[in-house]
Amino acid sequence: MPLIRLDKVSLNFGTHILFDNIEFTLKKGTKVGLLGRNGAGKTTLMKLISGTVQPDDGERWLRPGVEIAWLEQSLPDADEQTVYEMVAGGLAEVGDLLNQYHNLIADYEHADMVQLERVQSELEAKDGWSLGQKVDTVITQLQLPQEKMMSELSGGWRKRVALARALVREPEFLLLDEPTNHLDIPAIEWLEKQLQDYSGALLLVTHDRTFLQNVSNKIIELDRGHLYQFEGTFEKFLIYREQQLAAEETANKLFDKKLAEEEVWIRQGIKARRTRNEGRVRALEALRSERGDRREIQKGAKFKLNAADNSGKIVAELTDISHSFEQNVVIKDFSTTIMRGDRIGIVGANGAGKSTLLKILLGKLEPNEGEVKLGTKLEVAYFDQMREHLDLEKNLIENVCGGQDYIEINGVRKHAISYLGDFLFTPDRVRTPAKALSGGEQNRAILAKVFSRPANILVLDEPTNDLDIETLELLEDILLKFEGTVLLVSHDRQFMDNVVTSLMVFEGNGTINEYVGGYSDWARKGGKLIGFEEADRSSPSVKTTSSNDAEKSTSDSGSKNKEIKLSYKDKQELEKQPALIEKLEVEQSKLEDAMAQPDFYNKDAATVEKTLKKLSDVQKQLEKAYSRWDELEKLKR
Repeated sequence: MPLIRLDKVSLNFGTHILFDNIEFTLKKGTKVGLLGRNGAGKTTLMKLISGTVQPDDGERWLRPGVEIAWLEQSLPDADEQTVYEMVAGGLAEVGDLLNQYHNLIADYEHADMVQLERVQSELEAKDGWSLGQKVDTVITQLQLPQEKMMSELSGGWRKRVALARALVREPEFLLLDEPTNHLDIPAIEWLEKQLQDYSGALLLVTHDRTFLQNVSNKIIELDRGHLYQFEGTFEKFLIYREQQLAAEETANKLFDKKLAEEEVWIRQGIKARRTRNEGRVRALEALRSERGDRREIQKGAKFKLNAADNSGKIVAELTDISHSFEQNVVIKDFSTTIMRGDRIGIVGANGAGKSTLLKILLGKLEPNEGEVKLGTKLEVAYFDQMREHLDLEKNLIENVCGGQDYIEINGVRKHAISYLGDFLFTPDRVRTPAKALSGGEQNRAILAKVFSRPANILVLDEPTNDLDIETLELLEDILLKFEGTVLLVSHDRQFMDNVVTSLMVFEGNGTINEYVGGYSDWARKGGKLIGFEEADRSSPSVKTTSSNDAEKSTSDSGSKNKEIKLSYKDKQELEKQPALIEKLEVEQSKLEDAMAQPDFYNKDAATVEKTLKKLSDVQKQLEKAYSRWDELEKLKR
């Protein structure tokens, strides 16, 4: 039995047809990748499925009782909620009770005992303890700092919190809109594994082709108002879609040829008109109508680089450079030489120091130690993932062309509207404030601004976020034809495979090593980034105002990338850990049972306070025991 069904659904935005009698059914266990160009209506389709948007025509049916969770494309607000409050908030009313209980226990010395008793009673009535365990589990799995404020977190960590909020509900139907944006590669690979094991239904929008291939078992594509469906993987869909487009092009050519022949016939002289077939005239009218209704394939972007003269042969020389933020070492004793024409991918977990290295290479940041020599005739174009190069209050002509009607590209004077049209901006959009543009449009606008300047060095910091797959492929082709130097930071593994010829990999403790080939080449040789299983991320990056501030506060322990064998003492400790955990869990259960008694809070304040403190201590010991067990198990491997 399906979980959701759309039956002949139509939706128009003014004269723009978004959905034209589309039909869609989704069953449990189906994991669907939703494709379509930017602006095709992918996010709107998700809103329609979730019930936040109503169709103009047709029917949306959702099986009664089905729980839907939606991870939106935008980041959650950087407000004063704690991480725990944000994640527990995904459980609605029970989440509010858990937050109250969590806050009361955290400050038990000053807690209102009457309120604590009321909250506890309500949690028991609503199965709140088991749901609370789910909150604790997902926070532990994602290694989130539950007491930190959302305002303290970088974009990558806020994305992870939003992911935890969606997963904690354990929904039967999960909607994910660009879930890999802002995540590092270890987090993406962890999410892949979670979704591969997920037993519910999944509808996924992503530009990450490797992620899409590894997760989905069905592909649907929104194209010119219609929904095309394909059972199988993304790679097989690409072959199928190419065949379909070729067949469509052939059919259109035959149709247009027939229409042209009939138009010639109807325009013949008086003799022909006297003897013409009225049925043939009516058929011609039908052909004209069908041709008028045809929705042409939208032309793709066709932007080009504004090339500068060649730089010197040596672009940059780094000798024994080191850099740290307070006690956090992000680069240690690194030396390298970058030559003209190199295409280098910079790889590392969030907060590892990738943006810091870029700024040192560009001469924007002086390292604490070591020497940096920059080459000659360097013309740098810098794509910033934080979109700091866009003034959100200005329109595209002001942002990209400096308010001028014309712009010069490779010595050719071009009208601003024509230039922006190459980046798929219609004339009405070029005068829209940047703040009103979608994420994909903002990224294209930054590309338009970056590519408008003569450059022989391209520095691209996460350029793929929010771009549709076709634009990604065009960008890949442009970078491959670019004769200058490319420095690329990206979490998109296939994009990196297709563009770079070597890697600089942050491997923990400030160590950077260089490898020939792309990301997949490195991974096949056993390369692995420090991620959820290897690193203690209890102290995530803190967001301030600069693009590299996410690297100023990372974990300070447990991020070792060395192979350590278990000592005899460690082996003995590992054998004892399960018994210790079981003992603590039994003690925790007894204390919770005691607190669940109706007369518990009628006891004297000292007894109540002592029990609450003991429960808090046991919970801390249990968390420590689990952490130590996990650490020893990993050493054992």
